[in-house]
Amino acid sequence: MKIYAVGGAIRDTLMGLPMHDIDYVVVGSSVDEMLAKGFRPVGKDFPVFLHPETQAEYALARTERKTGKGYKGFLFHADPAVTLEQDLERRDLTINAMAQEVAADGKLIGSVIDPYNGQRDLAEKVFRHMSDAFAEDPLRLLRIARFAARFPEFIVADETMTALKAIVESGELNALSPERIWQELARGLVASRPMRMFQVLLDTGAAKIILSSSVVVDLQKEPSRENLMAHLHETPANLESRCAVVLMNTPASEIRSWSECVRMPIEVRDFSEIFSELNVFISKNPHGIYQVVDVLSWFNRADVWRKPDRAQALLDLMNRIGLNVSGLIKAMQQAQALNPANIIAGLAAEDRSNGERIRSAVETARLAAITVALH
Repeated sequence: MKIYAVGGAIRDTLMGLPMHDIDYVVVGSSVDEMLAKGFRPVGKDFPVFLHPETQAEYALARTERKTGKGYKGFLFHADPAVTLEQDLERRDLTINAMAQEVAADGKLIGSVIDPYNGQRDLAEKVFRHMSDAFAEDPLRLLRIARFAARFPEFIVADETMTALKAIVESGELNALSPERIWQELARGLVASRPMRMFQVLLDTGAAKIILSSSVVVDLQKEPSRENLMAHLHETPANLESRCAVVLMNTPASEIRSWSECVRMPIEVRDFSEIFSELNVFISKNPHGIYQVVDVLSWFNRADVWRKPDRAQALLDLMNRIGLNVSGLIKAMQQAQALNPANIIAGLAAEDRSNGERIRSAVETARLAAITVALH
């Protein structure tokens, strides 16, 4: 048996990038031999094993054949006769179909094994698919869109763009699980150039299937795309902020329904919804002249009392993309500085156990603090 590091680890090493997770392929071995060497099986659909010491994943070399819909609709075949070249051939892109042998001490040895000219495409900065079987796996469209965001200097080969469009036309995207869709979108959102991901989704026709309708409409307008690109340039590379900026012109109700379609994490969904509502609020008051009651209403919606860090992050993000919210920040800080215990102590004795009277007194104090801050 021989062990090889394959895929992204080799690609990133050749690009001078840090190597994180390594995919290992075992050639010339069998399930029985892997078990005899102490590897622990974990794969359900194909033989994957955990190394007895490092717990890293090792997969037997395999081939695959399309048998059903979606990225799970494949029959895998693994035995000692499957070659490294056959295993590499089933991968998505030439730049991900390279390998290097792993020595007993875990270090890479020998030259890079590159039967499909991945190094050439790496040098020319081209995403080129491996074979006609590429279009059988709908997940690959999202992976390339995400790669485009991570490696914005790369272009998609014409024949690969044709294959991506074929995936959309086949209807296979509908077979993807919401969790996998979100996983790829999330990784693309925090990459260096998220707009490149959206461009691939637009160019292939996948955007209308994957994204919310309001985002698709925005992406189809050049001024809106340029605006979003500028905003994303100023946005911190964390998922909540990036997602909120992309969805800032999407109604909160639509964010909610789309979040359910892609299984968006609740904290990301809430941050995006509240940011969208803040955008609407500011748009209705372009000169920064706010009704105090409306300000308090948004503060309550954002729960600035129990989640002050999130509220500050929302306002800071709006400030970073060029909308002046210094007045709202000052008003929030003034209202947050109030001590509810002192307010309650100022009530008549008979009112100090009356929940409605307490709420009214606290709200009146907050309104007064906001008024002072804004004027």
